[in-house]
Amino acid sequence: MNTKGAGHRMDRTHDTAAFFTADGDGLLPGEDARSWWSPDALHGRLLGGLLARALEREHHAEGLHFARLTVDLFRTCPFAPVRVTTERIRDGRRIRVADAVVHGANGAVARASAVLLRRGEQPAGEVPATPDWDAPPPEEIAPVRHGMPWNFWQFDGDNRPVTSWRGVAVRRAWLRDEADLVAGESLSPFTRVALAADTSSPMSHRSDDDLEFINADYTLTLARLPLSDAIGFQATAHSSEDGVAAGHCTLYDTAGPIGYSMTTALANSRRS
Repeated sequence: MNTKGAGHRMDRTHDTAAFFTADGDGLLPGEDARSWWSPDALHGRLLGGLLARALEREHHAEGLHFARLTVDLFRTCPFAPVRVTTERIRDGRRIRVADAVVHGANGAVARASAVLLRRGEQPAGEVPATPDWDAPPPEEIAPVRHGMPWNFWQFDGDNRPVTSWRGVAVRRAWLRDEADLVAGESLSPFTRVALAADTSSPMSHRSDDDLEFINADYTLTLARLPLSDAIGFQATAHSSEDGVAAGHCTLYDTAGPIGYSMTTALANSRRS
């Protein structure tokens, strides 16, 4: 399978309604795009996906790899059409930097900065690396049913399926999106993992009882693009004090580790 191009497409997602429909320069949200924090807002993970989509469409080139994506979610986005603008900040021989902004009905609501690095010869020296994990493929684990257009399989360090994180020392999960981000467009590997990376916040910050932190950002770093449409997570760190949290997850595909996602979050009780 080709891992060299960020434009490589995976299998089309299923017949589930897309999160957005393109309308000129705008994107119209579907019902499944609503936030789980507030029904009058867009889901934050989708904003990260839209930013990644725009950056890939406008700034990817052959031989360049999206090595880092930082997404800032600094304002609630109303459930209304949005548009995305991008700007190339730096274009060197081995590095390209580009920014993107999501504009909602209330102005700029999220932004992203991407670093693209040129692929080259791999050094011969041995460096201690993140080990492969022994997680079974998602089809061998019972998924958590939550009524959303993505499948989520959560399990513990012994690969036993769990329905909550209560008493679980090692948190692991697979996530697979089942809906197109924008109608008529297959998810690229980069957009798919950017959509998934927001999940590092509930993976690392959720308590035994509930998710009581809302993330302000996440930074995705990738050594390579995912080969599978399922993205794996293992929560590897959480620290919090005075209502501010920092968390970290290692990301996998079915072939092994691909990178990391780090997130900061604020204490926030869920709203009905």
